[in-house]
Amino acid sequence: MPEIELSAGTIDYEDTGGDGPVVVLAHGLGFDESVWTEVTRALRPDFRVLVPVLPIGGHRRPMRPDADLSAHGVARLLAEFMDRLDLRDVTLVQNDTGTAQLLVGVRDERIARLVLTSCEALDNYPPGVQGRVLSAASRIPGGVFLLVQTFRFPFLARMQTSLGGMAKRPLRDDMIARWYTPLLTNRHIRRDLAKFLRSTRKDCYLKAAGNLPSFTRPALVAWGAEDRMMPPDTGRRLARLLPASRYVEIPGARTLVQLDNPAALVDEVRRFVEDNPLP
Repeated sequence: MPEIELSAGTIDYEDTGGDGPVVVLAHGLGFDESVWTEVTRALRPDFRVLVPVLPIGGHRRPMRPDADLSAHGVARLLAEFMDRLDLRDVTLVQNDTGTAQLLVGVRDERIARLVLTSCEALDNYPPGVQGRVLSAASRIPGGVFLLVQTFRFPFLARMQTSLGGMAKRPLRDDMIARWYTPLLTNRHIRRDLAKFLRSTRKDCYLKAAGNLPSFTRPALVAWGAEDRMMPPDTGRRLARLLPASRYVEIPGARTLVQLDNPAALVDEVRRFVEDNPLP
């Protein structure tokens, strides 16, 4: 994979190349570019698709010890990534974490279209049982280390109160191992994740919602119809704050809509781009 040095450290990223419209896919906590594989494969014939590996637990390169890895800090890294590659008129697609919302009204000049799939928003942070457990573990010395040990055993990771509750389709052992090996084997990766969890305020996304009405460019809110961690009502409330938005629900999907129903998500993204050409 190509790599790029940002202010917080070096990150990997996937880039399909080509001259098509630019789509940037942003993953959530504890994942890497592979969570988007099916979507990337489906979009690449007509789009240039980029997937940065953000430093929120699934990354393979530790960040600098002094890096700001709060939610706002990670959002700034996403903006810096687009700056460094001079990406323009980006369709930014976010899943799970609410990072993209933090760019609205602050660093959104490269975003032509915004797609928010099931993600943290408004007062839903930390989200669900999984989010609350992670947040609590990060505040106990050694808590993150003890918690991630459960991911050594795929049957524990697939429990509804853990990773399994984020997807309707069963998650494969090899996917779980790929996502969580960095946390299991590298204490600096665990440090980065704990820093994100400890430094992100509970009202982070609720305050960011104040900027959403200023985003008058096209927006699509595509929510997992069966999401328990990020309830569809949160998605509907989020869509009402974005002036030029459309709300849809992805059938048969929970939080990880790109794994549960990638075809439906790709269809919605394609339709969204076609219906909203650049000026």
